[in-house]
Amino acid sequence: MTAVLPHAFRLSAAVLISLFLPAMVEAASCSDTSGGYEAWKSEMAAEAKAEGVGKRGIAALMATSYSKVTIGADRNQKSFKYSLDKFLEVRGAETIISQGRKRKANNPEFYAALEAQYGVPAGVLIAIHGMETAFGGFMGDTPVVSAIATLTYDCRRSDFFRPHLIGALLLVDQGSISSETLGAKHGELGHTQFLPGNAFTYGVDGNGDGAVDLYDLSDAMATTANYLRQKGWKPGKGYQEGEPNFEVIKEWNAAKVYEQAIALMGARIDG
Repeated sequence: MTAVLPHAFRLSAAVLISLFLPAMVEAASCSDTSGGYEAWKSEMAAEAKAEGVGKRGIAALMATSYSKVTIGADRNQKSFKYSLDKFLEVRGAETIISQGRKRKANNPEFYAALEAQYGVPAGVLIAIHGMETAFGGFMGDTPVVSAIATLTYDCRRSDFFRPHLIGALLLVDQGSISSETLGAKHGELGHTQFLPGNAFTYGVDGNGDGAVDLYDLSDAMATTANYLRQKGWKPGKGYQEGEPNFEVIKEWNAAKVYEQAIALMGARIDG
């Protein structure tokens, strides 16, 4: 049976902030350039300590460097601009569907067990896996902690990424990742590219080894199913546009074409 992390380890970073952040600690500054990054790290370290981050997490923060590739990627997102047909073409939808059907057929008990526990059909999980990392073929080449720290330091979306930075540092503390762990350019990690705060909050030990490792397929897929269920997935209900679970798919990605692609590919994989 899949074991969920103990409640203490599933507290969201936002909750941890409310529990640990003293009123006298001022928020770390942000900047649109790299010039103040080293000074910001010291400011952020003080906040992180106040929020319960331990020595390992603080050391990982102080070891980060400003990620120019992350900033470049954040300024050049294209998914929001594509038509659905163009997006499906660019993302290789037909290949994902074909390979996804084979993956389901080759391991039906695995996906059936996930659906039995979380209510999420195999097609949705497999479509996400294929979309995010080509079924684990490429899980990223950017240091996760540096990427998420850079996005927290950058003024564009500091408030959004800050809880994920705290989550990343807490993951370092518990040994789930290190300062050298590689992920996507926005700090997403593992087979299905979880942001660190979500990995910390929704992480599941899918293979029963007592640890949560999103670079392990069982843990990653169980965590993905758990995330969708916790976001409101209704077992047995549809997930195409206009159906109840499409609203939950929206929790996975903010791009409409991405949401539509997951639903369409998932249905064909399940079909």
